[in-house]
Amino acid sequence: MLRLLPQETKFFDLFEAQAAKVHEAARALEELARNYEQVQEKARHIKVLETQADHITHDIIDKLNRTFITPFDREDIHALASALDDVLDNIEGVASRLALFHITSVTHEVIQLTSIIEQACGAMRQAIAHMRDFTKISEYLIQINHLENEADTISRTATADLFRDAADFRELIKWKEIYGRLEATTDDCEDVANILEGIVVKNT
Repeated sequence: MLRLLPQETKFFDLFEAQAAKVHEAARALEELARNYEQVQEKARHIKVLETQADHITHDIIDKLNRTFITPFDREDIHALASALDDVLDNIEGVASRLALFHITSVTHEVIQLTSIIEQACGAMRQAIAHMRDFTKISEYLIQINHLENEADTISRTATADLFRDAADFRELIKWKEIYGRLEATTDDCEDVANILEGIVVKNT
């Protein structure tokens, strides 16, 4: 199809940068869980990554407001930028709670869930890297969906065990909040996948 007006393709670069920053934060969270030391310092590093990603999100929205011809629907650009931002907000939320709650050691389930988040963010990054021609995106979206289902099972079991075994009510509240944030992060990853799927359907 001949396009009479040029599209602004800078959006693809910005989304790739945003997805890379989200994945970097996910890797940092997994590393924090697997090597649980210097928690305050590692949480601060993730906060810096979140701030950097916020700047990219702002750049996307600013460019959206100033661009006449976009590579796909304006509402989808806004939704995708916001959904990626939500993923990183929850990653930072997990890290900050581990620090603020003075958690001395993490459970096996936390390590499992942070690994799933890292894999899902990696799949998101790969999917977004293929947005220019929409090839191979579906396989990454399916992977994200499977990972979210796996995370749901782990989170439900861990929460049930928590209510059964917790002897200290304060500890129960802390861990329920942490598991809830971890599950919310995987839910947000699935939201990104759903938005990408909608974009693919509209543009192929």
